[in-house]
Amino acid sequence: MAEGNRPAMADWPRYTNRTFPTYRFLPGRTPHPRRHPQGHSFEQSEPVPRSFDPKQWATSEDYLYGIDLYNWTYWWEAHEVFEGFWHAYGRTTLEGNFFQALIQCAAANLKHELGNEQATRNLIARAHARLMLVPDRYMGLNTAAVVEQCASWLDQRKPNAPIRFVLSTD
Repeated sequence: MAEGNRPAMADWPRYTNRTFPTYRFLPGRTPHPRRHPQGHSFEQSEPVPRSFDPKQWATSEDYLYGIDLYNWTYWWEAHEVFEGFWHAYGRTTLEGNFFQALIQCAAANLKHELGNEQATRNLIARAHARLMLVPDRYMGLNTAAVVEQCASWLDQRKPNAPIRFVLSTD
């Protein structure tokens, strides 16, 4: 892993050209992005992404940016974007279930980086269960592959490799 617990990401795809925040929020280690005067999003409103037709996922700049944030280890920031979608779609919809799973994956990676392995395992187990209810390919994501990555974490086959989200139009 490069830069502490962060994986080498040179070959990871980007889905937007949006600029990343100036730092990744790590609770207890960096200033809170919205509440601290030195936060990277201080006095900015929370993201309020709008719902979209799941088949039109490639047209949602906010969704694509959330995936970028996640893959580049901005897990708290990705969580914020995914949470906005979770609220936009409603918690009990298929879309809401999908975004809740993405939130749990982001939170699990963050907890892992902070050294809380029990919380990591709990969140991965919840994400795994939710993704089992989603089609194998959904909103461009090969959810079956993410389910397998979750299972690998739970089986301790790859406990240190972050779950990665790769989008495809296939």
